[in-house]
Amino acid sequence: MTRAPSDRLVDPVPRDGWEAAEIGFACPERYNASSILFDNLDRGLADKTAVLCSAGDFTYGQLCARACAIGNALIGLGLRRGDRVLCFMEDHGDHLAVVFGAIRAGFTPMLINTLSPDDLIRFYLEDGDARVVFCDAAQRARFGVEALAGLDVRRVVTAGAGAEGAESLDAFIAGQPEALAPADTGRDDMAFWMYSSGSTGRPKGVVHLQHDIAYTAEAYAKPILGLGPGDVCFSVPKLFFAYGFGNSASFPFAVGATTLLLPERPTPERIFDLVAARRPTRFFALPTLYTALIKHEAAARADFASVRTCVSAAEILSEEIFAAWKTRFGHEILEGLGSTEVLHIYLSNRLDAKKLGSAGRRVPGYAIKLVGADGAEVPRGAEGVMWVRGDSNAPCYWNRPDKTAETMRDGWIVTGDRFVEDEDGFYVFKGRADDLVKVSGQWVYPLEVELALANHPQVHECAVLAVALPDRRTTLKAYVALAPGAVPDDAMTAALQSFVKERLVPYKYPRIVAYLDALPKTGTGKIDRARLKALPPEG
Repeated sequence: MTRAPSDRLVDPVPRDGWEAAEIGFACPERYNASSILFDNLDRGLADKTAVLCSAGDFTYGQLCARACAIGNALIGLGLRRGDRVLCFMEDHGDHLAVVFGAIRAGFTPMLINTLSPDDLIRFYLEDGDARVVFCDAAQRARFGVEALAGLDVRRVVTAGAGAEGAESLDAFIAGQPEALAPADTGRDDMAFWMYSSGSTGRPKGVVHLQHDIAYTAEAYAKPILGLGPGDVCFSVPKLFFAYGFGNSASFPFAVGATTLLLPERPTPERIFDLVAARRPTRFFALPTLYTALIKHEAAARADFASVRTCVSAAEILSEEIFAAWKTRFGHEILEGLGSTEVLHIYLSNRLDAKKLGSAGRRVPGYAIKLVGADGAEVPRGAEGVMWVRGDSNAPCYWNRPDKTAETMRDGWIVTGDRFVEDEDGFYVFKGRADDLVKVSGQWVYPLEVELALANHPQVHECAVLAVALPDRRTTLKAYVALAPGAVPDDAMTAALQSFVKERLVPYKYPRIVAYLDALPKTGTGKIDRARLKALPPEG
């Protein structure tokens, strides 16, 4: 295979704009992203708890020591600057130690979704030309001889007990020094990768630079959330997800707070139990999870009193769930919008400035513009495709110049999302740029139908997609998981269709309604629309 140079530097995002100056961000030219964690030692927080987790708690001193030992062990393998280290791990302290240890030593961790099938694992290994794999014991069998055939993977290191005959993380770092000076990296050198969902083709490796983590903390965590050292952050979205990485790592470490990690499957019962026992102050989730939580029988007795702020991102939160959450737990869910390419949230509601149904206002430190079909910026109140610019923007997709040229333009990220900015500066999502469909001769956005349907009291969750009929006409099909006790019969279908007709122009109702016990989810907790599209016509 052709190997990209390990010391390759990517072109940085232009830094001649006003975005970084707006938040007072001035990253030194020589900077290593592990500083977000290690600076807590200089603050005198070595003995403070950094990680709470069923797999083991860590103080800041313990976490930094383990990260240094991992970094030293990687250096001992003779890796070159920038070589990739694949991380296939659940959320626990060792996962964080691997990520920050690799970065501190000058290598590039790849954070990979642990629900990935075997063919995607092979793709990630080849695409990143990974030299070392870190995985959990439960996943060790997936990195056997066949999976690694023809690759230059030098070690597969296993965290946790239970993988017989495998090299354990403890053995890998045995005897290694627990101190390590940061690699002499520049602020615009590669730091880590995450992968896009790949819903429109094979996944794309999103390259982030050394300064990107710090930028998101300065732009969002500190001014918008007001995080401080007394906070305990609990993010159900995982570390391999850009949203989850910020919530669980970048943000708490930036202020010397504590992160609460959940390595197990995030069921409503487990989440409620963990909140009651560990008392987090900030809670991060997706709309699908808020829906599952508030509609679960345990919600009536759940103790969320410790939580001061709940944040939602990645999808649109229905008005019904927003209202039900506020009624039950006494506070509102703050909606925001971010992306893997920008690393975290760039639109956000605030406790003192919010509008239900919107993704919020521009986060200071980011420039936003809406662009019409003619390539010109549209005026406020008009619909356009959102472009975002900020100093956490990824400069490229790895080895994908075609997609890089399509999405990264002169420092802007072209999101492909359509928005309208209202008179108060709040942005309202109108769907994807490519999802407009014609039904009965009229143009319809499936998302607006989905949002209307989601507010029906008997709908637990739903997705609305355009489907092709046998005669090649296009229509709308709603996939619905009903609330407990609701009956999926013809009367329910008629009621749902009438509900949508009453709230939208009548022709926009879903002609077909399919009932499922639960909608499929991606590894990041979003509704898996690709799997829904693959269902048989009668599904």
